[in-house]
Amino acid sequence: MMVNAKLDMDDGRRRAVIERITPSIDDGRFAAKRIVGDAVVVEADCFTDGHDAIACLLLWRREGEAAWHETPMAPLGNDRWRGSFAAQSVGRYHYTVIAWVDHFLSWRHDFARRIEGEDLRVGALVGAGLIENAAQRAKGGERTRLKGWAADLRAVPDAQALRTLGLDEELAAIATRYPDRRFAATYPVEHPLVVDRERARFSSWYELFPRSASPEPGRHGTFRDCEARLPAIAKMGFDVLYFPPIHPIGRVSRKGANNALVAEAGDAGSPWAIGSAEGGHTALHAELGTLEDFRRLVASAHTHGMEIALDIAFQCAPDHPYVTAHPKWFKWRPDGTVQYAENPPKKYQDIFPFEFESEEWRGLWQELADVIRFWAGEGVRIFRIDNPHTKPFRFWEWAITELKREYPDAIFLAEAFTRPKVMHRLAKLGFSQSYTYFAWRNTKDELVEYFTELTQGAGREYLRPNLWPNTPDILTEYLQFGGRPAFIVRLVLAATLGANYGIYGPAYELLEATPRDPGGEKYLNSEKYEIRDWEREAPQGLSELIARVNQARRDNPALQSDASLRFFPVDNGSLLCCAKSDAELENLVVTVVNLDPHHVQSGWVELDLAALGIHATAPYQMHDLLSGARFLWSGPRNFVQLDPQRAPAHVFALRRKVRTERNFDYFL
Repeated sequence: MMVNAKLDMDDGRRRAVIERITPSIDDGRFAAKRIVGDAVVVEADCFTDGHDAIACLLLWRREGEAAWHETPMAPLGNDRWRGSFAAQSVGRYHYTVIAWVDHFLSWRHDFARRIEGEDLRVGALVGAGLIENAAQRAKGGERTRLKGWAADLRAVPDAQALRTLGLDEELAAIATRYPDRRFAATYPVEHPLVVDRERARFSSWYELFPRSASPEPGRHGTFRDCEARLPAIAKMGFDVLYFPPIHPIGRVSRKGANNALVAEAGDAGSPWAIGSAEGGHTALHAELGTLEDFRRLVASAHTHGMEIALDIAFQCAPDHPYVTAHPKWFKWRPDGTVQYAENPPKKYQDIFPFEFESEEWRGLWQELADVIRFWAGEGVRIFRIDNPHTKPFRFWEWAITELKREYPDAIFLAEAFTRPKVMHRLAKLGFSQSYTYFAWRNTKDELVEYFTELTQGAGREYLRPNLWPNTPDILTEYLQFGGRPAFIVRLVLAATLGANYGIYGPAYELLEATPRDPGGEKYLNSEKYEIRDWEREAPQGLSELIARVNQARRDNPALQSDASLRFFPVDNGSLLCCAKSDAELENLVVTVVNLDPHHVQSGWVELDLAALGIHATAPYQMHDLLSGARFLWSGPRNFVQLDPQRAPAHVFALRRKVRTERNFDYFL
């Protein structure tokens, strides 16, 4: 049986082959992610038939630029090549690779191996022709020098002198700047790259319900109350203050305390049941304050080194203005009512989901994008998106791409606790950060496996984890029964395993651990359904420890990214040891955590000193950034004992020994 193969006959003289470009997300379908200032390192397999030499260039440009920038790629061996460029500003970039058979380089490689006089003379004539061609592409003085070189190769009679002349390094460098690229092959896919600002990679989030911010019990909180809380939150070291929805709350089918189906008089309802006669997604809950109050809060947060992050929940209360103004944006049941949200056995009678298969879907898409655009216009640049996995993927790809063209510094956090492939798809579509399964990874094996996947798997190029030990919907069994040590353990793990992390504020800070139902993960008297009065100055609170943890994160570049995370063996399954470093191995942080919140655990930690840049016999100091204690270690194996009632974790800054000119030793 004969199969007819249709060949690309544009020019069969293109002999270079380009394969396996990295980073490459689904062969360029989606963008890799980097931070402004990063070196974007690109590799590719580039080769050709036979023994000819090839040359490779990395091409890159910012979106909107017509011309490509070119960067030479260097061989790594085994036909693998590498080049890089600097991500100089936030925005969207594209890159690809070009390669060609370089006849000048091939000639030079061959000429260097010639030893007989006649071979050298013939070879010199061949080279002279190639150099003359290069001279035609050159300009100014370099054209003159190349022409002279070609003439000399034809005129010099002495074989040894000819050999020296042909291998002249300076002249060869000039010739390589003017290659013959007529038959260059370009990889057919322009790979996209999204470059974000630093806060996309490194951030510390504090979640606060504004309506519970009042210092007066029984009074609804306001934006002014939130403003008064800023110094205390900044003192704990947070740089993102995240609010659940701040819009009018529906009255129809409003939920009562503890998610009661029928609300009592005075029940505040769920902020996620958005919209009432007072307005919808671009309106403010009247008791929180005015738009001018909100603007003042945003500006005040900036003066404290923080940003306000808003929750974007694309759903409506039954009395949201959209329901009557745009009925086709919702799914109507045969009995003439709108289908409320449900995920059996869970029912959300106070929430109507949008119907994204509506014939008016274009108007719906535009309106939802305009909601985010509205708040971006009010100075908000960080958005936590509620349940994005229940909306179409194509909507998010379109909306985030469009909005980041207008606001390239915008950051989008995907709150999607769902199937792994769905979470990864959302990250590929453009979400800057992603919730994870961290809350439910408790054993050493679970943590090592999961974070090795996050930091070393394919997702490392596009999924930035944001670790939350609790949320208003998640009170894990570990926190319910582990007491204060459990809260410290999960705080330290979140803050050191992840460069992005957050806590559901007062509940975590004040060790809230009572579930609504035995065996469940919902809080009793949840802030989702009622206003809470928090005893913020409670002596058992974690505010001072949280401040020390966040100070360690700010002071140590090692903790400000995830790529360097590695785990080290400990001969006790209850002790976890991990480390992070900066790119130069100048800043090293080693974390050791007792995962057992009830018992003292001890064991021998075994560090890979070579990987940490430490001489095998040199002593080094371990400075605990939480307690201030200092320990002198030497060699790879060292003993650790952690009492959860006193200190369930060490966060060590590893300091090497340095000797001064006067032979005085100190640790750097």
